[in-house]
Amino acid sequence: MADNDVKKATDELKALAPDYAQLTQEVLFGDVWQRPPLSQRDKSLITVTCLVALNRIEQVEFHLKKALENGLTKEEIVAAITHIAFYAGWPTAASGLNHLKTVLEKK
Repeated sequence: MADNDVKKATDELKALAPDYAQLTQEVLFGDVWQRPPLSQRDKSLITVTCLVALNRIEQVEFHLKKALENGLTKEEIVAAITHIAFYAGWPTAASGLNHLKTVLEKK
């Protein structure tokens, strides 16, 4: 998953937290996201649902975009967020769906 979007996101952090930016780029996206046996598609599904469930909305649009690039469909993402509404809360899921709408409108 180490691509231009990841580089852009980590470059913005370098001035403030260079070690954090390096770990994000090299370890998280350069290693963890590349490991088998889960595909990047599966990792995207897990990541998006965790971010929505934990209400980490600041990061969710980046990962929703990556999820679509990694092969998840809009319908699959909607179904996953709808499913976690029963576990993470209705307002949390509504927020995640609103961010998905924003990402889809930007495409």
